[in-house]
Amino acid sequence: IKIWKALEGKRSRMLLQIHDELIFEAANDELLSLKDLVRAEMEGVLELKVPIKVNIETGVDLGSVE
Repeated sequence: IKIWKALEGKRSRMLLQIHDELIFEAANDELLSLKDLVRAEMEGVLELKVPIKVNIETGVDLGSVE
């Protein structure tokens, strides 16, 4: 919810959430800030003994994710 709200007024948007996987449509000029936002929110959501790690991949579409 925090990520979705943080995107208000931006061209990037969250398209889909499936459990712990989030899928976005990102404007090219917002991609780096979107990655930083998602990583910070997802890794900082809970304080655990074992740290939460986030993998972020990008691509033109889901079939070309790097």
